[in-house]
Amino acid sequence: QDREFMRSLINRMIAEASGCDVTKRIVRPSGEVRYVRCVAVPIVENGRLKIIVGTAIDITGHELLTQELRRREAYLAEAQMLSHTGSFGWKPDTGKIVWSDETYRIFEYDRSVKPTIDSLVQRVHPEDRIGVKEVINRSLEGEPEFEHTYRLLLPDGRVKHINAIAHVLQDASDNREFVGAVTDITERKTTEDKIRRLIDTNILGIFIGNFEGAIIEANDAFLRMVQYSREDVVSDRLRWTDLTPPEWRERDERAVAEVKATGMIQPCEKEYFRKDGSRVPVMIGSALFEGGNEGVVFVLDLSEQKRAQEARRSSEAYLAEAQRLAHMGSWAWSPDQGTRYCSEEWYRVLGFDPRDGLPRFEDFFQRIHPDDQPGFRELIQTAIRQKAEWEADYRIVHPGGAIRDIHVVCHPVLSTSGHLVEFVGTVIDVTERKRAEEERRRIEMELRQMLDLAPQHIGVYGPNRERLYLNHASLDYFGISLEEWQQFPGRNDYVHADDGGRWDSGFGHIVARGSADELEVQLRRRDGTYRWFSARFNPLRDEQGQIMRWYVAATDIEDRKQAEDRLRSENVALREEIDKASMFEEIVGTSPALKAVLSRISKVAPSDSTVLITGETGTGKELVARAIHRISDRASRPFVSVNCAAIPRDLIASELFGHEKGAFTGATQQRLGRFELANDGTLFLDEVGELPAETQIALLRVLQEHEFERVGGTRRIRANVRVIAATNRDLQAAITAGSFRSDLFYRLNVFPIEIPSLRERREDIPMLVEYFVERYSRKAGKQITRINKKTLELLQSYAWPGNIRELQNVIERSMILCETEIFSIDKNWLPPPMTLESKQQVGHRRRFLLQEKDMIETALKDTGGRVAGPTGAAVKLGMPRSTMESKIRSFKINKNRFKT
Repeated sequence: QDREFMRSLINRMIAEASGCDVTKRIVRPSGEVRYVRCVAVPIVENGRLKIIVGTAIDITGHELLTQELRRREAYLAEAQMLSHTGSFGWKPDTGKIVWSDETYRIFEYDRSVKPTIDSLVQRVHPEDRIGVKEVINRSLEGEPEFEHTYRLLLPDGRVKHINAIAHVLQDASDNREFVGAVTDITERKTTEDKIRRLIDTNILGIFIGNFEGAIIEANDAFLRMVQYSREDVVSDRLRWTDLTPPEWRERDERAVAEVKATGMIQPCEKEYFRKDGSRVPVMIGSALFEGGNEGVVFVLDLSEQKRAQEARRSSEAYLAEAQRLAHMGSWAWSPDQGTRYCSEEWYRVLGFDPRDGLPRFEDFFQRIHPDDQPGFRELIQTAIRQKAEWEADYRIVHPGGAIRDIHVVCHPVLSTSGHLVEFVGTVIDVTERKRAEEERRRIEMELRQMLDLAPQHIGVYGPNRERLYLNHASLDYFGISLEEWQQFPGRNDYVHADDGGRWDSGFGHIVARGSADELEVQLRRRDGTYRWFSARFNPLRDEQGQIMRWYVAATDIEDRKQAEDRLRSENVALREEIDKASMFEEIVGTSPALKAVLSRISKVAPSDSTVLITGETGTGKELVARAIHRISDRASRPFVSVNCAAIPRDLIASELFGHEKGAFTGATQQRLGRFELANDGTLFLDEVGELPAETQIALLRVLQEHEFERVGGTRRIRANVRVIAATNRDLQAAITAGSFRSDLFYRLNVFPIEIPSLRERREDIPMLVEYFVERYSRKAGKQITRINKKTLELLQSYAWPGNIRELQNVIERSMILCETEIFSIDKNWLPPPMTLESKQQVGHRRRFLLQEKDMIETALKDTGGRVAGPTGAAVKLGMPRSTMESKIRSFKINKNRFKT
């Protein structure tokens, strides 16, 4: 085999005058093969090859030894790869490291990377690096061997478990080198972790026993299964054969024989006795320890599984009974394999005999009513093509000729690859329901005919307010068709704008309660006018008590409402009833300034003296007036309140003293005034500084003589009325300006009470805040546990120009937005405090505006309320009419008060 090579080599040496160093094989006459190393050198003279001189050495022994070494190295490399064990060498003095191929594979480094201590530590898991460095340091300090287990963290996030073992070799020169091996034990660690978790969780029972029946050791899970203690089990008193019931012992003998023959037994079910004599179902498996008669037995408690199986059997029985009661059958059908399952009720519903086996699709299809077959076949084909759910109604013709209505619901089952496996679904006999629905529709048709003939307005709604029907009387009243009414269920154009929200919320509450109720509402007629109707809501329930319909009957009550309005206009005292949701329900506070007011209230209340209450707007002047009335001798009599600034100038006298029929245009009947309504009680005149001059004279007469006359009347009427007046204006300044009578002031100011502003009683703010928070949280249905401390500090630092009314509005607004149990407000709602300069500017502007308002009112008084024209107030003051109108609106002046 080497001849051709040697021939070409010799030819090249002669041609190129070159030498060689090669190994060749020779065959001796005896057939023995020897390895010969040939070394040749050319001798050249005058540029020509003269001779080639060389040597031949027999190296057979060395070559065979080298081949054996290579073979062993290959075996070692293969063994390392199969056992996931790599070798290494490490010289601590020089730091040189040599890795085998398998070590490179374990660390997953390329062979081009020169191994170093740093490259090794770089791959170690961060949590294990300290331990690895400690092993390296001990080895550097002279420790002769080490064994250490640690983890590698690879670039892709995988973790390997490594076991490294090495010992030191030392030559004659005291040079040390560690030689060792690293083994990838990831699979073993994973298995150990799984086994350890299994044992630690004590889910699987384990015991070690021998063929003689002794139990050598057992874990807690097995002890819990059989309810024995470890002392009971690991003793000569109890053997594992004693735990087996008699009927299972033959099975145990076969298992022992199987273990002896094969070293293990396949898992099988059996039972064990518990200590109390009861039995526990288990599954066991066993493996024999090598070289002995002992083995380990794994025991799994099947109690829960058995109970689940029993529960499933019971559930299947319940399901079958439920299907029978509901006339509902279940089924499964595959387009490829045909019918796969039919419940007992399916056979009964569709009229098949279970003894005939599973019916073919064509057998079932022939039972479908001929008129329904084309549609049903098309539906099936579409469902198969689209792999979609479907639902259908069709008729079945039973063998006896009876026709039944069937409702089917179907769901596709798909494989992981999206292939249609089968359809599963239910069939329900809805014949009786269909007949009931037809009967109900017939009754509804008759009922609609009756409703159309009724003179009342009648509407029919579904259980969730769906619009179903409106009779002819209503449709004719609204001027719409039934389709138009049904088409826009969210629109209430026919309900007056003032009543739309009340109609929606009221109807919603009635439906939520599920009980009859009544609402009054204004409905628009086709000509655009509105009339009042009383709508009565009545529910219609089925046999189970569920609401099926809402019937609404509306009766025209326009005449009654007009009569009520006339009566209400006469009973003005009730119209002035305190709004219970208003700002004040009681006086809140303990400050000295408020206590002084309360003291004056308690002193003046028992008397009949006239009281003048002064104070800034929003301080609660009417509350003080009501407090005086409540603790006076007149508490059981009426308390009538009049806001003098809110009544037109030409009507204030009629409002206070009443009028006779025909006293002026529009006085169609006699009317009682506030003084008559408050007879024997208290009359509260709020904003008394706004009374016109002629009314001031009439009021002064009443206070002096306790008599008055109705407008247009001549009869003097005795007035037993206590008068309490209130104002936020400076009446002394009004007297100076000529807009308020001084004699009336002295009559009203018999007992003055000045209400302090909120900034004068800051210590009451926390109590007021708590009071309003409690009120509005209860009203809003919110649970407030405490008030933010910074909020209290902010509220106490604010000047409150609007006083308690402003505080109330801020609290109410904040309660609406509050979303936690801690009440707080946004500081941006409170304007920053004014500087002294800005306060002065505001004061100057306020005085200027008051003067401007008085000037405009005086001009309106002089012109009889006329604004425009050559004799109007605008010309009188020398300003454009539009400017005058704008200022009248901004000052909220009622120019009708000045008309003559």
